Amino acid sequence: MTLRSALTRLTQQEDLNFLLTNRLPRRWLTLFVGWLSKLEQPLVREACLAVWRLFTDLDLSEARTTRYRSLQECFTRQLKEGARPVDADPRVVVSPCDGVVGALGQVRAGAVFQAKGFPYRLMDLLGDPELVRAYAQGSFVTLRLRSSMYHRFHAPYDCRVEQVTYVSGDTWNVNPIALRRIESLFCKNERAIIRCRLPSGHLITLVPVAAILVASIRLHFIDVLLHLKYRGPNAMPCDVALRKGEEMGWFQHGSTIIAFAPPGVVLAPGLAPNGLIRMGEPLLTLAGELQ
Repeated sequence: MTLRSALTRLTQQEDLNFLLTNRLPRRWLTLFVGWLSKLEQPLVREACLAVWRLFTDLDLSEARTTRYRSLQECFTRQLKEGARPVDADPRVVVSPCDGVVGALGQVRAGAVFQAKGFPYRLMDLLGDPELVRAYAQGSFVTLRLRSSMYHRFHAPYDCRVEQVTYVSGDTWNVNPIALRRIESLFCKNERAIIRCRLPSGHLITLVPVAAILVASIRLHFIDVLLHLKYRGPNAMPCDVALRKGEEMGWFQHGSTIIAFAPPGVVLAPGLAPNGLIRMGEPLLTLAGELQ
């Protein structure tokens, strides 16, 4: 057995994994890793990358460059041109990121699921009655970004970003083990709520959720880094036009994006929990005739 496989098996033990990633001082550990990841000292960078590779299937073959000044540069790497083809079908709303499909389905009685048997109230996540009403009969899908994945996220369709709401919060781990144990976990964590209006009038909302070691979200169209030290303003009006597949921003490390769609926009065929999806692949489908 290799060292990597032994460490992987060890950290997959639920009780130990939960202890290591949630019972430690999450806020301070996250701030420390954020500081460490920015260091451009070569020995520190190489040591961090070596540890990262021990625990993950890090693959840089699609990256635009494989030389980085810091660990953070590697985390937030860009990809080679054409590495993520974007589905051009006008009925298709594409995945905004690479990810593992988590809970998905219909919004029922104002609630959705973070894991089997673990519902949470939409109002607790979004904090806006208008949005809750918009998705009362809609759909949702959860996309989890593993730490080794591509960490940038993109516009799911031609759209105008109308508003970004930043919600300060905790940094619980968002892996499946924590999702089965912490009630309403996504509603506790740091997050941004991004309203994207499609030409058809449908409102798609993306909710990037931060996690332990990951409490930093950068959006190209807002000149501020959303992170643990940022406290407001909460609602930031926008009027930004984006094309399908255009880069919106990135996580400093990796985390989760939850996408919400109103009636008239349905989940793409073939989506299933634990399946892998890449940015640009079908996530949702516009039903009915396009105007």
